[in-house]
This record gives sequence, C-alpha cells and structure tokens, in this order.
Amino acid sequence: MNNKTTICIYLFIILGFCQMNAQEEKDNMIMDFEEYNPPSTLVVPEHIITRAKFPFIDVHSHQWRMDTMDMTPVVRDMDAMNMGVMVNLSGRGGKLLKKMVENVKENFENRIVVFTNINIRSIDEPDWSVETVKQIEYDFKNGAKGLKIYKSQGMHNTDNQGNRIPINDPRIDPIWAKCGELGIPVLIHSADPKPFWQPHDKNNERWLELKLRPRRKRSDTDPASWEQILSEQHDIFKKHPNTTFINAHMGWHANNLQKLGELLDEMPNMYVGIGAVIAELGRQPRMANRFFEKYQDRVLFGKDSWKPEEYPTYFRVLESDDEYFPYYKKYHAYWKMYGLDLPDEILKKLYYKNALKIIPGLDRSLFPD
Repeated sequence: MNNKTTICIYLFIILGFCQMNAQEEKDNMIMDFEEYNPPSTLVVPEHIITRAKFPFIDVHSHQWRMDTMDMTPVVRDMDAMNMGVMVNLSGRGGKLLKKMVENVKENFENRIVVFTNINIRSIDEPDWSVETVKQIEYDFKNGAKGLKIYKSQGMHNTDNQGNRIPINDPRIDPIWAKCGELGIPVLIHSADPKPFWQPHDKNNERWLELKLRPRRKRSDTDPASWEQILSEQHDIFKKHPNTTFINAHMGWHANNLQKLGELLDEMPNMYVGIGAVIAELGRQPRMANRFFEKYQDRVLFGKDSWKPEEYPTYFRVLESDDEYFPYYKKYHAYWKMYGLDLPDEILKKLYYKNALKIIPGLDRSLFPD
C-alpha cells in the first residue's frame, strides 16, 4: 500500500466520523415543541408551600363515589394541607346525594359538604320545572349546600329536537329562583378558555393543549360562539339578583381582569372562583394584586380536580413572593409565574371568609376570627 492510498483511507475514515458527528448533532437539535421544557438557570429564592397559611375552603372539588368510598384518606390529605372544608360539587341529587351525606355524617360531617346537580336534558318532559324544584327542595332537606351546573349544561345538552339547551332557557328560571329562596349558591361552569374557539395556528396561545387534546377545539357553531354562551350565563345572573352565583374558573376572564372587574361591578350577586386558572393570575402579579385589593370580597378558593400534589402551586402563587416558577402542566401554561404575596386579610377572605358568607351551614369553628 503506497502513501497516497494510505492517506485516502485515513481521509475517508475521518470524513465518515465527521458525517456521523454532524448527523448526531443534527438529531440532537430536532425535537417537538412539547419536548422542549428546560429547567430555568435563574437563581432566586424558592418557597415550596405544602400547607396553606390559613385553613381554607375548597369550593370546587369532585368526589364522584363519595356515597361508598372511605373518606379517611381524603380527610388525612386535607389535614396535611390545612384544608378546613371540601365542597364536593358532584352530589348527583336524590337518593345518591343522601347516601353521600350519610357516608360522611358520623366522622366528617363538618369537613365535607355536598352540592346537588340537576338533569337539564329532560327539560322537554311534562312538569320538568316543577319536579326539578321538588328535587332541589328534597336535596336541601338532605344536606345539599348548593347547586352545581356543569359546562355540558348550556353547551352540549340538547332537547328532543336536537337543539342546544341554552342555560338561560326560561324553563330553568324556577330552579334559580328556588336556590335564591333557600339561600344556597349556584356554582356554574359555562364555556371554556376563549382560545378554544380561535384558529388552531401559531397565534393561538393554547396551541399545544389543542394539539394534545383536539376534542377541546370549538367553533361558533360547535356548539355556539364563546360570546353567546357567556352572555346566556350573564343573563341569568342579571335576571335573578336574589340568587348568589359562583362563576367557576373566574368566568374565563382571568386573563382580562379589567373586564372581569366590570362584570363584577355590573352583577353584584356574582362571585368568582380561581379553580384551574391560577396560572393566569401568576403571570400578572401586579394586575392580579390590584384586582384582589378591589374585589377581595368576591373571590373564592377552588382547585377543581382532587390532586393533593397540585395544591402547593396555588399556595405558592397566593402566599409567596417567588419569581419565575413553572405551572405543573405545560400544555395548560408554558409560561412562568410569580407569587402575589397577598396580605393576610385578603388571604383569609379568599381562603374561607367569603365562602362562609354565601354557603350555608358551614362549621365556623374550623376557622379563625
């Protein structure tokens, strides 16, 4: 083998290694957007808060099988995070609700309360309004502390002709009026985040969520426009000023607190809950602080899903002054958040005082002041 041949072989080997390294580097540079989630290099104080500063009432929780399940582990988790009272919104109604109340009555009666539910899909049945009012009265006598309306009621429930039943259908008016008469609140979830109705493109802030959960995509005809659904909800608030309504998920205006403030001014019987929108508050700490200062008597603590490991993020946003920390679900919120460091008096109102005002029969001895 002559020198020229040897040099060519070496060059060929070196070129091969270079190509392999280039391809490996190229492969490392290719990733999907949902995979890109680097830990921050920012070094700032961190306060992981696993126990709320004050005992709190979670007005937005779900325990579907509370009629039969052992609630001891749930209450143990509640104690660990300083939750005074859980409001189970999934009471179903009728005999099932009665069983739920009886299941917790002996050991945990003052720690877990239940809201009832109604069936709007049967609205075309004769005497539906009369019979549903009777159910509300029956459930109230059996311990129901309020009524929960699901987003399917007003979005996806249809009548006998297949038409969407708007939540402001006049046949439901007697139910809202009865809740006002009994002094129990109505916690209502209408619509979803507005970006679900917008084009699924590069300008949509919920692009990743819609990519991973495509069934969440909506349109003006599926089932109706976002504005229409919310206007129907607001219509019943205005029509029934003697009934207290808790607008879940801050009425999907947590990303527009100025507008939400205008709605609160317009409808004094409307309260709002922070469930599932804490990431919106955490990315606007100055605006959120001004909002809580002005509307401190109208906001309630709620989490939505029962996942004890997620509550510390709520506590951290509300209580700490931490900077630039993540939400626990990137597809909900890819941005970082900041602590609001709310004053104690506002925290107390958010955590329990406001709920004690509007939910009847709660055990006040569980809370200070």
